[in-house]
Amino acid sequence: MEFSVLNESSLHNTLKTYYAIQSNGQTEYKLHNHIYDIYTENNQAIEIQTQNLVKLLPKILDTLEKGIKVKLVHTVVITKTITIFNKENEKISKRKSPKKGCIYDLFSELTGIYHILLRENFTLEVLLIDITEQRIRTEEPVQSKNNRRRFKRNWNKTNKHLDQIIKTITFNKKEDYLNLLPKNLPEEFCAKDINKLLKENNSIPKNYHPNGNLIIWVFNRMELIEQTKVENRSRYYRINK
Repeated sequence: MEFSVLNESSLHNTLKTYYAIQSNGQTEYKLHNHIYDIYTENNQAIEIQTQNLVKLLPKILDTLEKGIKVKLVHTVVITKTITIFNKENEKISKRKSPKKGCIYDLFSELTGIYHILLRENFTLEVLLIDITEQRIRTEEPVQSKNNRRRFKRNWNKTNKHLDQIIKTITFNKKEDYLNLLPKNLPEEFCAKDINKLLKENNSIPKNYHPNGNLIIWVFNRMELIEQTKVENRSRYYRINK
């Protein structure tokens, strides 16, 4: 088995090694002008992407068109431990982030790739994980390396490490995605119904703010649900049979 490392986080490299061993695949495999994280003996490309799934869309579409199976591995962080170091690489502090994630954080990523989720030979595998994020303290507030900060901070991320894989959820057919709808949902439902039931779900972190409109947006475009009526300025839907 071949292993090689590019400029990636420890989290990405750990998962790449993990999936390469599981599938007996080769890492950094070159084929059809692409470099795949892993390529297996049964003609499957495995790509690991922890965020911005839409960036892989052209590569995935081209790979599927060539008759190659694709497994896209995405992570949802449930619990994050933050360690901060100074410029001498001495640990200053370690703490748990108060924010906890859940599977529904996935939907913001699905908006960019909804039209391939049910394609033949495509599988989405979601890992619910705990991580440790390393940061380095800066002498003054700075912008992040990707320029995404609204306000400058006095630290920058330097690495992410996998602490544990809590659960693996595989999606490759309609029922897999529909299972994310709350139980006891009415036959005709609106975003408010979804929000209410998710808020009542004790397994979902209290800091999570349900976004039924986003769930409906994705499922409607995947043609998993269809609109039935508009009532009191709310759009109602039902599951497509």
